[in-house]
Amino acid sequence: MLTAFVLLSGMVYAVGRTVAYVGLSVLILWILKDRIPAGSTLSNVLQKYGLMAIGPILIVLGMILRDMLNLPGSLSLAGVGLQERAAKGGLWWSGALGFIFAMSFCPASAALFFLLLIPLAAAQGSMLALPTLYGVGTALPVIVFAILMVFTNQYVARTFDKLSVVERWVRVGAGMIFIAAGIFYCLTMIYGVKLL
Repeated sequence: MLTAFVLLSGMVYAVGRTVAYVGLSVLILWILKDRIPAGSTLSNVLQKYGLMAIGPILIVLGMILRDMLNLPGSLSLAGVGLQERAAKGGLWWSGALGFIFAMSFCPASAALFFLLLIPLAAAQGSMLALPTLYGVGTALPVIVFAILMVFTNQYVARTFDKLSVVERWVRVGAGMIFIAAGIFYCLTMIYGVKLL
């Protein structure tokens, strides 16, 4: 019974996150659609300026992941009191908590969502598919951790310690890849350097 409840709570949490990201992206793309100059489409504007912005965005994201840039705090909508009520509230609070945590952007997730996902979704004409994948992807760690808690309760502490060590190295590696890709995009898209 507890196993099913924990797994279902993880799934409902993922649905809450996904609904938040899809709703926000649909709203943003709907607003942007009416703000584009006459004679051009959102896709044309993003193709013209979006590729030039990718390089600097990737460099900043890489610097955040490598802890080279420490941006102040995060925009958090979920306080301790809300978390305590959610813990007592049952299954549907998992979805509400997923929605609220999705709207609590840290600098890295805000940059990924607003500066990469939204332009990519607009360029691809994908108001639902890409934000849905993003929402599910950001909820996967919670679902994996819920599965770990259910099936390996006595090993969770050791697993969490090992994951935190691995997470640090993955974050550093991803940061280096983002910075390298950002430099590549800056050189090729902004300065027109032919590297390949």
